[in-house]
Amino acid sequence: MVDWDKRYAEADASMFGRAPNNYVVQTLARPDFAARSALCLADGAGRNGRYLAQAGLAVTGVDLSRVGTDLAIAQDDAAGVTVERVTADLADWQPPADQRWDAAFLIYLHCERTVRRRAVELAARHLASGGWFVAEGFAVDDGTGPRMGPPDPDLRYAIADFDHWLAGFELIEAFSGIIRLDEGAKHQGLAPVVRYAARKP
Repeated sequence: MVDWDKRYAEADASMFGRAPNNYVVQTLARPDFAARSALCLADGAGRNGRYLAQAGLAVTGVDLSRVGTDLAIAQDDAAGVTVERVTADLADWQPPADQRWDAAFLIYLHCERTVRRRAVELAARHLASGGWFVAEGFAVDDGTGPRMGPPDPDLRYAIADFDHWLAGFELIEAFSGIIRLDEGAKHQGLAPVVRYAARKP
C-alpha cells in the first residue's frame, strides 16, 4: 500500500494542486445541484472539500493520511473556512448512524476494489433522499490510450462498478474516456478516466 503520509510529507499540497478538481467545479455549477452538505472521501490536502466549504456547504472530509489532513486543516484556516476533517481508513471508518449528507464526492480514491466498494456503498447509505454521489477516477486501461494512473488494474474504475454499487440510484452522468488533467505535479497530461454522477431516490 502507498505510504500517503510519506508522500504528503515529501510533496505537500502541491502533489495534486490547490485548485479543486474540474468535475467537482462542474457539478457544483449545475442548476439541478442544490446540496447544502457534502462528504468528501479521500480528500487528501483538502482542495475539494475546501472549495465546497467556500461555496457555503457544510463539509466533512475524510482521508487516510494524518499528514494530508494536517495540511488540509492549515489551508482551511488560511482560507477562512471550516471543514470537519477526519483521519480514518475507509476500510473501516463508520460515521454516526444518523448522519446524512446531501452529496458525496469520491475523487481519485485508488485503493483495492473491496475498500472502494465499501466507500461507495457507505456514502450511498449516508446520503439524504435525493442526495448526489459524484466520482472521478482513473479508468480501466485498455492498452490503447494514455497510461496515466496506477499500474495495478485492481485500483482502476469502470462504469459497471458504479452501476452495480449504486443499484437503484438515478443515473445523471456516466463517462469513460480521455481528458487532460492539470492538477499539481502528479496529474499532468492526458488520462483515461471515469466520471460518474447519480442521485439517490
